[in-house]
Amino acid sequence: MSRPLRGAHPRPVPVRELMAVSADGSRIHVEVHGQDSAPTVVLAHGWTCNTHFWDAQIRDLAVDHRVIAYDQRGHGTSPSVGRQGYSTDALADDLEAVLAATLAPGEKAVLAGHSMGGMTIMSASRRAGLREHAAAALLCSTGSSRLIAESLVVPMRPGAVRTRMTRAILGARAPLGPVTPLSRRILKYGTMGPGSAPDRVDACARIVHACPRAARVAWGHVLADLDLDEGVRELRVPTAVIAGTDDRLTPPVHARAIAAALPDCLGLTELTGMGHMTPVEAPEIVTAKIRELVTAYLPLRGTTDDEGKAESKEEVA
Repeated sequence: MSRPLRGAHPRPVPVRELMAVSADGSRIHVEVHGQDSAPTVVLAHGWTCNTHFWDAQIRDLAVDHRVIAYDQRGHGTSPSVGRQGYSTDALADDLEAVLAATLAPGEKAVLAGHSMGGMTIMSASRRAGLREHAAAALLCSTGSSRLIAESLVVPMRPGAVRTRMTRAILGARAPLGPVTPLSRRILKYGTMGPGSAPDRVDACARIVHACPRAARVAWGHVLADLDLDEGVRELRVPTAVIAGTDDRLTPPVHARAIAAALPDCLGLTELTGMGHMTPVEAPEIVTAKIRELVTAYLPLRGTTDDEGKAESKEEVA
C-alpha cells in the first residue's frame, strides 16, 4: 500500500486498491477513494510522478466524489516493463484498462490528466473505452508535439543546439539520488514557478526522485518524439485546458495550440506565475475546475446521460 509523503498533509486512505491488467499484460496499480455512489473522477499523473502528485485533489474531492487515481506503468507501484512496453499506445491501453476495471459499462467519469497524463487522454481519444466512459476532460500543463523544440528548460535561443540539449536531458540516465537543497533548486527551476512554496517544492522533489530510473529514461525518449496532434483533434468530449505562464517544460504555446485544435474546448486558463506542476502549485484552481466539469457534464449515478447536465450544455456525440 502506498504511504503519504513525509511532511505532506494526510489524504484519505483508499477505499480499495487493485491492479488493472493492460492489453499487453502489464499490471497497473489503481487506488479508489471516496464513496461508490458519488460522481467519478479519474486522475492520470505525469512523467516521473505517481498517485501522490494528486494528494490535494484526492483530499478535497474524495469527500463527495469517487476518485480513481493510478500509477502510470513503471511509476509508483505499477511494475516496470520491457523497453518495447513504453509508448503512447501503451498509455492509451493502460487508461482503457483502468476505466474497464473501475467503471460499469456505460458509466461516465470526468478525466483529468497532468503532463504525460494529459498526453494519455489525447492518445486514447479514439479508443472505444474513452468514448464510452469520458463525460469531460481536463488537460493540465501538457503538450501534443514538439516538446523538445519548444521547451524552455535550457536557457538558450531556439535552435538545433537547444533541441539536442533538451533531448539529452529527457533521456539522461544519471541517477537523481537523494533529495538535497541543490536538487530541490534544480527541480524548482525546471518544473515550478519562482514563487512556489518550499513545502510544495519539497513534495514534488520527493515524488520525482522516487521514480525508477529505467522508467524515467524510457518515457523521456517517448516524450522527445511525441506527436499526438491527431489525438487532440479526435478528443470529442468537452475539454478544459490549464497552463502555467512560467512553465518551462510545456510552455503555454502548447496549451494554446491544444485549445485551438480541440473540437469542444471549454477554454484555456493560464495561471500567472505558475510552472509545470499546476495541480501542486495551484491545487484549489485545478480542483475547482474538476468540480466545475463534474457539475456541468456528469449525470448523477443512476440517471440517464441526458439528466443532471447543465441545461445550456449539449451532449457531445
